[in-house]
Amino acid sequence: QAQLVESGGGLVEPGGSLRLSCAASGFTLHGYSIGWFRQAPGKEREGVSCISSPDGRPQYVDSVKGRFTISRDNAKNTVYLQMDSLKPEDTAVYYCAADLVGVPCLRPTVSFQFDYWGQGTQVTVSS
Repeated sequence: QAQLVESGGGLVEPGGSLRLSCAASGFTLHGYSIGWFRQAPGKEREGVSCISSPDGRPQYVDSVKGRFTISRDNAKNTVYLQMDSLKPEDTAVYYCAADLVGVPCLRPTVSFQFDYWGQGTQVTVSS
């Protein structure tokens, strides 16, 4: 059974960094597009980034371009989201999701593309 587990969230001061991990079991990540989403209290879920299969092409929502980097470690079957220069408005629960149909990332990153979701990890940016 396909499962995704996020980790790496926490409390960080503005300007700080975190690296989120999305570890997969039951399937091989590099064969599929993987998205990162976030949801802040009282707000809709937002697509943050996506890495396409098979070419590994990354994409980002405008608000995180130049600050966040998505990457994939095939040996560890894990996708990462490196988050630098964090801002209070980045505070949210972050989720990773997998599209097991094998379609490249749609533009923009949208939740309906993805079949499997992790449980989420909390990121809080505050001084």
